Amino acid sequence: MRIGVVTFPGSLDDRDAQRAVRIAGAEPVALWHGTHDLDGVDAIVLPGGFSYGDYLRCGAIASHSPIMAEVIQAADRGVPVLGICNGFQMLTEAHLLPGGLIRNDHGSFICRDQRLRVENTSTDWTNGFTEAQEITIPLKNGEGGFIASAAELERLEGENHVVFRYLDVNPNGSLNNIAGITNARGNVVGLMPHPEHAVEPGFGPDTPDAMRSGVDGLTFFTSALEGLLARA
Repeated sequence: MRIGVVTFPGSLDDRDAQRAVRIAGAEPVALWHGTHDLDGVDAIVLPGGFSYGDYLRCGAIASHSPIMAEVIQAADRGVPVLGICNGFQMLTEAHLLPGGLIRNDHGSFICRDQRLRVENTSTDWTNGFTEAQEITIPLKNGEGGFIASAAELERLEGENHVVFRYLDVNPNGSLNNIAGITNARGNVVGLMPHPEHAVEPGFGPDTPDAMRSGVDGLTFFTSALEGLLARA
């Protein structure tokens, strides 16, 4: 299976995402923001970084890149799409996911190993987790506060579209401690933490479970791969 990773001007974690895809057992495919070519990939990752320098709103300019028209069409067809950090911001700006991301409530960039609770295991990117599983994933953002209208927030909660929730501390002021959400179909997932930085033992966060130390992020990519293989 081939999973595409889109590079935008200012992407920082595209190579890391490609590596995560490879470690999971799929073939990473480098995609360029300025084309309309998805190269026939089976799934898509929008990586973290500072696309276009965040000169407007984070992800706002990138959401209008040529390739995003193809990403939107692919998502509508059911192709799995994962937006990580800046990629999550792009998904909200492109209206593939509701809500938005604003400046951290403490006004500072934050970088930490963040504990999360898995709230939804029915998506293409989370089917390998167990419900209420607690994981540790690196977090690094300056504009990661998730917001939505009261009605939208009620819908997200009521329809089980919250995928991850912050534990122990809310690092950026996100409403309801929301760290990641999904669309109704479950093929589009966005989150602020960076699973691509937790795919190899010894190179990711320490966790209480020594057998899983540093690799909680790998399940995102193996989930997508196993789902694709099951449908092939």
